[in-house]
Amino acid sequence: MRRREFIALLGSAAGASALAWPCVTLGEERMPVIGFLHSASAASNTKRLEGFRRGLSAGGFVDGRNVAVEYRWADGHNERLPEMAADLVRRKVTVIVTLSSTVAALAAHAATKTVPIVFLVAEDPVKLGLAESFNRPGGNATGLSTLNSDIAAKRLGLLHDTLPQAGTIAVLVNPANPNAKPVLAVVDRTARELRLQLLMLNASNDREIEAAFLAMKPGVPLLVSTDPFFFSRHRQLAALGLRHAVPVMYDNREFAEAGGLMSYGTDIPSGWEQSGQTVARVLKGGKAGELPLVQAAKFETIFNLKTAKALNLEIPSKLLFTADEVIE
Repeated sequence: MRRREFIALLGSAAGASALAWPCVTLGEERMPVIGFLHSASAASNTKRLEGFRRGLSAGGFVDGRNVAVEYRWADGHNERLPEMAADLVRRKVTVIVTLSSTVAALAAHAATKTVPIVFLVAEDPVKLGLAESFNRPGGNATGLSTLNSDIAAKRLGLLHDTLPQAGTIAVLVNPANPNAKPVLAVVDRTARELRLQLLMLNASNDREIEAAFLAMKPGVPLLVSTDPFFFSRHRQLAALGLRHAVPVMYDNREFAEAGGLMSYGTDIPSGWEQSGQTVARVLKGGKAGELPLVQAAKFETIFNLKTAKALNLEIPSKLLFTADEVIE
């Protein structure tokens, strides 16, 4: 078990959905400008932004001092992303950053083949068309991948180990997310191997999230797919799980900290920090297409025993023993 320290978010620039920066100069040179593009909101990514800023700082860049950041938050309206990306290109930003948002990464990549792009995506960047290979991305983009579809099988297995008596497991996906199909393919194959029935649920707005929980059958656990929209609603999802007595597996610790039963996934804030360091390398002259892609290697399992007690569930001791953190 371990305690987490919460660091106050420095600065208020992240809260702006679209700041129009004037011509920024540093001495005789123009201050580099980072265009930050995301499909969700600043409010739901506060801790992650802290990590990104730490990474930038480690690379020698501080927002407002020797670099400027223009934030573009789509607040769940993915249809806005292409124009937001195009606007950043028109403003001649030095680099575009898209973290934990595959749709934003694809929008940026479609908008420019010259402005460097640093991304963090949940799928294989090569299959998404963002890079030619992991060792040498080519083009104008590089970044980090959590290869979510691969670890979705692990999440399903852990959920089954936690509730082995459940013969059916529900899966909630956002059909508007490009990650949905590859994740479902892996989950379906794993379910057949475990001889489990799947209950497929779709949601791309608040009303559909509520409807998904109403459609749940008693005693059926739920696997929530990785998605920026779901993450922006992580408190809502955790609350619905408790209200409807649904044991839920999520993809990152923020869900478990908000009251979700369990999570398994990468340490996303550290991924944003690593991305900040990559952006610093680009700002110093590194070519995105020559910087190798990075695959996430650190994964963590979190259980919330308060939630387990509320759901009248007993987590197998062997799982608790091997967990990275247990919230009591």
